[in-house]
Amino acid sequence: MKVNFVDVQRQTQNLKKDLMPKIEAVLDKSDFIQGQAIAEFEEAFAKFCNKKYCVALNSGTDALEFSLLAYGITEGEVITAPNSYFSTAMVITKVGAKPVFVDVDEESFNLDVEKLEAAITDKTKAIIPVHLAGQPADMDPILELAKKHNLIVIEDACQAHGAEYKGKKTPIGETGCFSFFPGKNLGSFGDSGAIVTDNEEVMKQAHMLRNDGCKEKYQHHVIGFKSRMDTVQAVILTEKLKHLANWIEQRRECAKKYDALLQGVITLPKEMSYAKHAYHLYVVRTEKRDELQNYLAEKGIATVIHYPIPIHKQKAYEERNTESYPITEKLSKTILSIPIFPEITEEEIKYVVENIKAFMEKN
Repeated sequence: MKVNFVDVQRQTQNLKKDLMPKIEAVLDKSDFIQGQAIAEFEEAFAKFCNKKYCVALNSGTDALEFSLLAYGITEGEVITAPNSYFSTAMVITKVGAKPVFVDVDEESFNLDVEKLEAAITDKTKAIIPVHLAGQPADMDPILELAKKHNLIVIEDACQAHGAEYKGKKTPIGETGCFSFFPGKNLGSFGDSGAIVTDNEEVMKQAHMLRNDGCKEKYQHHVIGFKSRMDTVQAVILTEKLKHLANWIEQRRECAKKYDALLQGVITLPKEMSYAKHAYHLYVVRTEKRDELQNYLAEKGIATVIHYPIPIHKQKAYEERNTESYPITEKLSKTILSIPIFPEITEEEIKYVVENIKAFMEKN
């Protein structure tokens, strides 16, 4: 049997009947850039996140960068986690600031709030907590520290569409950033992303930045970027958004099945007491991670390591950061993401479990 890590094609085929008329309507109107569907998606996604505004963009990476710029952060230090995707730190460097890493909690994989205040200096401008794998970071203490030290908080929710913290959807604070890469819980048919915020000025700045710094056509107020979501992607996302809550519940059901079947076999992910995990990823842990990954690949089971090289160990940062983050480094050697997606079948789950058990019994 072959089990994909994420079966985007399966979801696409399921939705094809509903999606094609929406895509054809865009073709008929030919309003491919900044069409009416962009505003409709922005309104719908802002409402889903319980935020006032949404700015549709080309990627989650641009959402993070534009958020920093919209808050005027072009120098100083920005705290984030070292076990995220590279973009989280990259955009901090790109805007002219310095990424400062704080190690993560071993159970949640998110920023360790007990270590956070020690990293704050008079140069610190902001904190970017990452809601890794679909589980929110512990936001109350982060927001309290930010208020105490007069810091901006921008939440990297690129893996946490629909995740909840104490009953509230991410982002928990004022502003958060999302990616709609095809494999995400809410994925487009290409690259796209968004900022959601309650801050009107952040919204206005992001609108200008995405369109060459324009407020009105040919009137450029700032040096901007070309980062507009295509209208076709907007209609796809608006249609798929209708299914997101149900898809998250299906992911959670899949996680419950893995929990029950793999209990005592391998180290399982922990859903924190404050969180409703959206399970973008289901991450197991073992000291024999590489051997397990190879074994599962031989059995036709696709897996991914998120992430094998921590950001501070990347070549791009090797001369900028000489600190050690032991929990992050430990996790990078032991974590393995196994297949989870709404359309995964009972048979596929059992096949994955059987092969993990077989490997662990032999090793």
